[in-house]
Amino acid sequence: MFDFVQLKYYYDLYMYFALFLVLANLLHAYTLKLDDSKNIRFLRTVGLVLLVGITLYLGLRPLGRYFGDMGAYHHKFLNYAQGADVTTTKDVFFHYYMKFLSNFVPSSGFFLITEILYIIPMYLISKKHFKQYWFYAFFMFVVSFSFYSYGTNGIRNGVAGSMFLLGLCFPQKKILQAVFFLIGILFHKTVMLPVLAYCLTLIYNDPKTFLKGWLFAIPMSLIMGGIWISLFTSLGFGDDRLAGYLSGDFAGETPRFRWDFIFHSAFAVFAGWYFVIKRQFKDDFYNQILNTYLICNGFWILVIRANFSNRFAYLSWFMMGLVIIYPLLKKQFFKNQQVIIAKVVTAYFLFTFLMWLLYYS
Repeated sequence: MFDFVQLKYYYDLYMYFALFLVLANLLHAYTLKLDDSKNIRFLRTVGLVLLVGITLYLGLRPLGRYFGDMGAYHHKFLNYAQGADVTTTKDVFFHYYMKFLSNFVPSSGFFLITEILYIIPMYLISKKHFKQYWFYAFFMFVVSFSFYSYGTNGIRNGVAGSMFLLGLCFPQKKILQAVFFLIGILFHKTVMLPVLAYCLTLIYNDPKTFLKGWLFAIPMSLIMGGIWISLFTSLGFGDDRLAGYLSGDFAGETPRFRWDFIFHSAFAVFAGWYFVIKRQFKDDFYNQILNTYLICNGFWILVIRANFSNRFAYLSWFMMGLVIIYPLLKKQFFKNQQVIIAKVVTAYFLFTFLMWLLYYS
């Protein structure tokens, strides 16, 4: 375990390490062309070090109050190890997964394996769609605003989202894709939203319509926010606990309209508009992930005043880095594209860094 790092500095160390890599990547972009063989070797080496390092760092984190629900998962795991039965009816697959592992590994092993299930799909989807440039996409996942918290706290949501990403590795193998989507839903049923959104894109896949819908969701939320929260609650979205978050039955943060988070969400919206509409980037799969993001993020905007609405924001945020970087790794848009990619990664990370520095510190 990384118990030599004080818990109160655990997130800080991750942030400074990410900052170092972001700046190193930016400086490196000015020295070598994107397709230079030296750059390819550099990307592969740094990428593998990052993959292994971040998995071990988060997976072998010590038990402590700085990791939110980790303590509750630890005690539940110990109960299963001592022979307790699975009695819950909510997200039962995760609990059977926990009970199964309790027969073979200690709780530290459970958290490491869970972290592997969280991070490896991010690597696989990056490798699948971007080949030798996979590092850039994987790096975007790692420096995302929601990456750390859903790798250490909301781990069920995190793994469920990663199973959805794993399904996106097989756009032509629908049965295999459906299996991973189903596993994601069984881990955390809210993933049904991106699954349904993705299925909708198989029928209708015009980004112009969904871009307009996303923009329309903002005034609709400002004017009728309470109505949308009541509507989705009455429809029984999610389990009882998530319905409680929507309706405000649980005490928590004071509901307010999060313009800062909408600003953050707009990064991917702007990228989609710029590449698809302005630069006429043609790629059906990209349109699907963009439209899936727009649908899920638009849903979150409608219920943005609900307590703990960040749990709904994650249903789109875990795709954000992929939406932003995808076109830049598929087509040449700029003369020194490696510099533009590095600047995009830097700008994307700055929101995460500034939120930590100014808001969470």
